[in-house]
Amino acid sequence: MRALKFAVVTAASVCAISLSACGATAAPVPAPAGAAAPAAAPSAAPALAPSMAPGTATGEFGAGCAAVPTDPSNPGSFAAMAQVPVATAASGNPLLSTLVAAVKQANLVDSLNTAQDITVFAPTNDAFGKIPKADLDKVLADQATLTKILTYHVVPGRLTPAQLAGTHKTLEGGEVTVAGSGTDFTVNGNSAVVCGNVQPSNATVYIIDTVLMPTS
Repeated sequence: MRALKFAVVTAASVCAISLSACGATAAPVPAPAGAAAPAAAPSAAPALAPSMAPGTATGEFGAGCAAVPTDPSNPGSFAAMAQVPVATAASGNPLLSTLVAAVKQANLVDSLNTAQDITVFAPTNDAFGKIPKADLDKVLADQATLTKILTYHVVPGRLTPAQLAGTHKTLEGGEVTVAGSGTDFTVNGNSAVVCGNVQPSNATVYIIDTVLMPTS
């Protein structure tokens, strides 16, 4: 009897530690007096609730997304952009007309449209507006410099919001560093994501408010 009492106390302690092993909704039925203790059932991994990644976005996010057309028939809408590759998608977005002109000037339309699984940090028209006009005109007239700057905004692989924070190698060869989480991100410390997780057919796009400049 002393051994049986010790076994019951031990089982109760295990139950207190792991509800999944003993059940949380009903107490176990006691074995009849004098009966042998049943053989232990093979241990099974407790059922776990699906994990939820905290603070990640599952769709487009950011105040700048309000400027994107909502009519699916509009080529600048999220629905329309999802059907075409990234350079074509950008051409319909009212936030990105200056970027589109720069991409055309650098002859990068086909390269971006045929790339597989890339992430693009896309500066808005206002981002380009922060650059003095004389300097911007000079960059636009220099295809080598323009190509270097634009490819610095492209990262291989489609980064989800949960993967965005960190340092990433760009097609230009340099690195961009993203800080933040959830729906609040900055790139290289001074460029905020204003509309993120946009999904053209071959890319993930994060629209930013400041043009990124390579360090060399």
